Amino acid sequence: QVELVESGGGLVRAGGSLRLSCEAPGRTFSNYNMGWFRQAPGKEREFVAAISWNGKIIHYADSVKGRFTISRDNAENTVGLQMNSLKPEDTATYYCAKMSVHASGWFSTFDYDRWGQGTQVTVSS
Repeated sequence: QVELVESGGGLVRAGGSLRLSCEAPGRTFSNYNMGWFRQAPGKEREFVAAISWNGKIIHYADSVKGRFTISRDNAENTVGLQMNSLKPEDTATYYCAKMSVHASGWFSTFDYDRWGQGTQVTVSS
């Protein structure tokens, strides 16, 4: 069982940057596709970005394309999300997730079977 831990959230002004990191202490997720989701208060959890196990396939939500970059380092067993040009509407709790081996796609929460506890990102205007 892979347990995921996110870090790197915080408070930043609009236009600023943050880098989120996800790791699995004592475990490896190098064989799995991984994703980032976010959930704002009163809203459903939504897809942000995903990366294949070898880093060769990457997907982004339209709302973050060109501003966010997902990456992974399988040797270090980490997945990162670099967030630039942050906007107030990016404010949310960000979750790292492991894709299920039974997934039928990349973008639904139902395609992921392990989640971290989340890290809060707040962007002030």
